[in-house]
Amino acid sequence: MNTPPTAPAPSIPPAENSGKRRRALLLLTLLLLAVGLACGEYWRRVLRWQETTDDAYVAGHIVQITPQVGGTVKAVFADDTDAVEAGDALVALDDADSRVALDQAEAALAQAVRTVRALYADNAALRAQVAARQAEAERLHADWARRAALVDSGAVAREEAERARDTLRAARSALTAAREQWAANRALTEGTEITRHPGVLLAAAKVEEAWLAWSRSRIDAPVSGLVAKRGVQIGQRVAAGAPLMAVAPLATLWVDANFKEVQLGRMRIGQPVTLRADYYGADVRYRGRVVGLAAGTGSAFALLPAQNATGNWIKVVQRVPVRIELEADELAAHPLRIGLSMRATVDIRDNGGEIVASARKIAKALPPDERTPSGGALDQARARIAEIIREHGGAAPGAAGK
Repeated sequence: MNTPPTAPAPSIPPAENSGKRRRALLLLTLLLLAVGLACGEYWRRVLRWQETTDDAYVAGHIVQITPQVGGTVKAVFADDTDAVEAGDALVALDDADSRVALDQAEAALAQAVRTVRALYADNAALRAQVAARQAEAERLHADWARRAALVDSGAVAREEAERARDTLRAARSALTAAREQWAANRALTEGTEITRHPGVLLAAAKVEEAWLAWSRSRIDAPVSGLVAKRGVQIGQRVAAGAPLMAVAPLATLWVDANFKEVQLGRMRIGQPVTLRADYYGADVRYRGRVVGLAAGTGSAFALLPAQNATGNWIKVVQRVPVRIELEADELAAHPLRIGLSMRATVDIRDNGGEIVASARKIAKALPPDERTPSGGALDQARARIAEIIREHGGAAPGAAGK
């Protein structure tokens, strides 16, 4: 079978083929030049003002929950991953012994109040006794004076006058003793009132001490957050300071970004930061700002720091932790967890800030009774002290406050 002959392909003139190739190369060159110019402009306007690292991790406080007194665990109210609010009960210890000690302290305070009341009441009785002794001494003095005047005339025997004189001396001694006893009692009561008497204050301090020991049998959450690392069980005997669990406040997290030392030349406190969490991906971005640079590199604070003076020295680019503060509203909208990986990009365009913080950060001042978790317990103890003093004849509630 014979195949039909194919028609020859039309030939392209060499000049036309060469022209198309030159145009394609020109377009490619122009495209590459445009891309290069765009990249250069993007670097000039954006990239050269940014420092980026993916060696960044979410950090936060991990509040250890420890008892202030020892005891046997009676109840546990929270477990790992539970959300708790500040003031929620976490652990309860057996409080029988501390309750008995508190009852004894309250009874001692009541006894002290009654004893001090008796001291104040004795003042009036002793004053009346001094007045009676004074009147008796004056009467005996007049009697002796009359008898002494009649001795020379013989109307009164000398022995009778001497007995009157001895009786007067005894009365004067009794008057002196009564005055001293009154002065001693006044020394215990002058310049103060029942609620401010040292004996009452000492007993009140014992009540406060016993009340604190009793109130510390319940361990409350000092901050709001998630419970982690629970290690306590019901019936366990724990000592003061033993770790029971931890609470992580996820509303106050920050990011520790470890930048290379060559990236820190223009980094300053206060510069804005854009962050992305691997947890959420590229769709969620966080805004932050640089709040501090660490005092040293990570290797300087390592458990086993590098010994570069041993002779086996290899230069390694060091990294310095940079602390980045996150926005609270963004944390609330997209919660993070401690230890998550982040990618941080710092805008270093404005480098007029400080390299090292010049002023110490001062925490917000709290009222004196709220600086420790025992502040509320002290208020309750002092209210109870005022009630005991009132019940046993002291002043109105509140007069015994320190």
